[in-house]
Amino acid sequence: MLTRVVVAPSGFKESLSAEAAADAIAAGVRRVLPDAWIDRIPLVDGGEGTAAALSAATGGRLVALPATGPVGEPVDTHFALLGSRDTAVVEMAAVAGLSLVPLARRDPGATTTYGVGELIRAALDTGVRRILIGCGDSGTSDGGAGALQALGARLLDADGCELPCGGLELKRLSRIDPSGLDPRVREVELLVACNPYNVLCGERGVARVFGPQKGATPAQVEHLSAGLENWADVLTRDLAVTTTDLHHGPGTGASGGLGAGLAALGARLLPRFDVLLDHLDLDARLARADLVVTAEGALDHQTPRGKVPAEVARRAKLHGRPVLALAGTLGEGADDVPGVDACSAILPAPMPLAEALARASELLTDATDRALRMILLGARLPVHTRASGADLTLQVR
Repeated sequence: MLTRVVVAPSGFKESLSAEAAADAIAAGVRRVLPDAWIDRIPLVDGGEGTAAALSAATGGRLVALPATGPVGEPVDTHFALLGSRDTAVVEMAAVAGLSLVPLARRDPGATTTYGVGELIRAALDTGVRRILIGCGDSGTSDGGAGALQALGARLLDADGCELPCGGLELKRLSRIDPSGLDPRVREVELLVACNPYNVLCGERGVARVFGPQKGATPAQVEHLSAGLENWADVLTRDLAVTTTDLHHGPGTGASGGLGAGLAALGARLLPRFDVLLDHLDLDARLARADLVVTAEGALDHQTPRGKVPAEVARRAKLHGRPVLALAGTLGEGADDVPGVDACSAILPAPMPLAEALARASELLTDATDRALRMILLGARLPVHTRASGADLTLQVR
């Protein structure tokens, strides 16, 4: 009988936070195993919920303030001060995330990371020695240009006029004047928690891979790609970047290229799970589990490229723990995620997307219930096979 279940999901974009997903899965576990010991570990990947999760995990606090949102209008946002009081967490999704871009205004050529720079300045005002910037769930594709503008850099065209915000403007960039940059940026440690598979330029560049998801037309994708190429060229030259390949370096494409913009300021681009999960003591908690349940919005061929379920499965397998993955949808490659022993979609029948999003918590709880009942049935069912003329009975665990 299963007695120790670790529930370690990601959030479901534009539907469930990681906290809400963990609650929904835990409710399904309790239906089937009312006496189970459940360890909820809502996991963050740098996107939505990162600041709140790390604040809670370290005994820190959230600092609320207004800042410029992705469409240029003020939004209520926040950053976190961790319990150590020497580290701030800026979650780009809290100020420039896709969820903050109304459906009718989803134009990644116009959205901006200006608010990210404002949050960094506010964090600097607290006197911290380290700022961790979480990248994920972005609604932008400006290469971090807006953030640099908020920090005091001037982006100039060939006539010496300042560029408006937005990635579509970067093709006109001629020169960056860094003389007004906040000097404190160079005095703190900037760490960017990002997906190292995301690069700024090339065929797998961020505009081509993620631009359409943010509302870009095919023509805009090409325009954005050209603008980001120019952005990397000018950044490298005018900010004298010598230690990072801003075009193709790991993580430079994070959050619509915010990684590249921050790297030009001296930030270190680090694999997000190496930065984030240590605060949650994930490995020790997985080692105590009989079963690990993880989840995300879509399980497919991209999951092994830096998504939460793949990282959970990898770490769980270091301790020999079985892993069940639940997802809103199962795409090509869902059955081939290393370390995942079984996967299941949460939809019991086809339904409109709006309904699925609205009912996501209920659907995830029900899917957990169904999956666990199947696991318990399988654990009681002997499997007969034949090998080398001998009958073998294998007990499914």
